[in-house]
Amino acid sequence: MISSGNYKPAPPPGGRPPGGLFIVDLDGTLLRSDRTFAGPDLKALKMLGDHNIVRAIATGRSLASFNTVIVADLPVDYLLFSTGAGVLQYPSGEIIRKIHLEPPEVSRACDVLNAFRLDFMVHRTIPDNHMFAYVRANDGNTDFERRIELYRQFAIPLGAAAGDFGPATQLLAVVPPGDAVPLIDKIRVAMTDFNVIQTTSPLDAKSTWIEIFPATVSKSKTATWLAKTLGIDSHSIVAVGNDYNDLDLLQWSANSYVVANAPADMKSRFACVASNNDGGVAEAANKWMEKQRIAHS
Repeated sequence: MISSGNYKPAPPPGGRPPGGLFIVDLDGTLLRSDRTFAGPDLKALKMLGDHNIVRAIATGRSLASFNTVIVADLPVDYLLFSTGAGVLQYPSGEIIRKIHLEPPEVSRACDVLNAFRLDFMVHRTIPDNHMFAYVRANDGNTDFERRIELYRQFAIPLGAAAGDFGPATQLLAVVPPGDAVPLIDKIRVAMTDFNVIQTTSPLDAKSTWIEIFPATVSKSKTATWLAKTLGIDSHSIVAVGNDYNDLDLLQWSANSYVVANAPADMKSRFACVASNNDGGVAEAANKWMEKQRIAHS
């Protein structure tokens, strides 16, 4: 897998050795259902910063999409956006890492998705990855059509020659509601040198999005890079999530929590806290800080 990136070291906030890394998903975890942030969650993130804990958001959103929900003085240090394809230092806004697929990889990925007759998008490279070209293979895929409409000014049909698209951050296929697991398994077999990620659509909460990234891109792999860059011990890492695209991050983290609105099978695997609407992130932060206090008492 070919990737490119700017691997500029990211200095710890304040120049002090960090005491840990707290990574939280955005949609459905830190962000409430009404697309606002809960006061207790923001207060907890500030508290973590006061204890010299590095705070990071790990989201599938592009930078442009993230900027539509940002609040003033958001108490975080890093943004891992586009599922880890990009890393931004906050609040300076400096992009310190970015990775993309090369044109031959884009062409091959398009061939696989076309072979399965899927509706999909191909996204430009960071920081322009809110822009995409799309392939409509079926009629009546309402979630796919809604996404195109939301980004109408940034969306164009993909021409016949996918190889002419150039490099891309990712491909995203939209599968209507139903059992998409067998299809995802087949795509993973056909694309073993890519990272194929399943997530529930944030638009209708029913359709499945299949996201195709370079093999070097995932929330956990980018979090590994960040922790190593900052010199943070793996035992001092916490992750909070709510959906299948957080699974690799939750499995990787030494301390993992899911909010109460997560799927039942995820709640059976990880410690569960309150929902995204009821301060689940604050509960996870407080539980972990208490755990740390007891361990060091």
